[in-house]
Amino acid sequence: MYRAAVTGPHTVPLWGPLRVPILPSYVPPEIDMTQVKSDVADDGVSVPPAQQATVPALRQVVEDARGDGIDLKIVVIDVNPPIETPLRDIATEVGQANPGATVLALSPTFAGTYSPAFDRVTLEAGQDLARTGDPVQSSKNFVGELTTPHFPWTPFTIVVVLVVALAAVGARLLQIRSKRATVSGTASTSSD
Repeated sequence: MYRAAVTGPHTVPLWGPLRVPILPSYVPPEIDMTQVKSDVADDGVSVPPAQQATVPALRQVVEDARGDGIDLKIVVIDVNPPIETPLRDIATEVGQANPGATVLALSPTFAGTYSPAFDRVTLEAGQDLARTGDPVQSSKNFVGELTTPHFPWTPFTIVVVLVVALAAVGARLLQIRSKRATVSGTASTSSD
């Protein structure tokens, strides 16, 4: 039997009108977020010392993204967290320090993103393409996904729903008209 005292909150703090739980962010302790934010503020890129050779290529990716209207920041870490959630937390922290920025955080096998400009579906599609193990290629793949035009599903869905609704209304009106014609035909036959 487990008899250790459990400390800490016994409830998850809630936020907003929907009462969404606020979960604490987790940045691995070996990541110096002050240094990461400082590096990103300089040129939009933060890499560990062992990967300094990738900095010029990553800066070029940031410049190319800027040409496409994306304020991109790239953070590369050299350790894999147990799950990819800490990378999203790192990206969020860097994004909050750089308002309006889209942030890509990369580890050897994971990717995490943050952006106020792109929806989560697009970010996660780019995130999936950013798991190459090569930070430069991963960053290019990510930007490629963000800049690729996608089929406009929302307007398409609205049009399909409207067409179906109009067809249903039309079918009902024809049904009522047919019923009236049948009733008036029966009434005129019985009056003869």
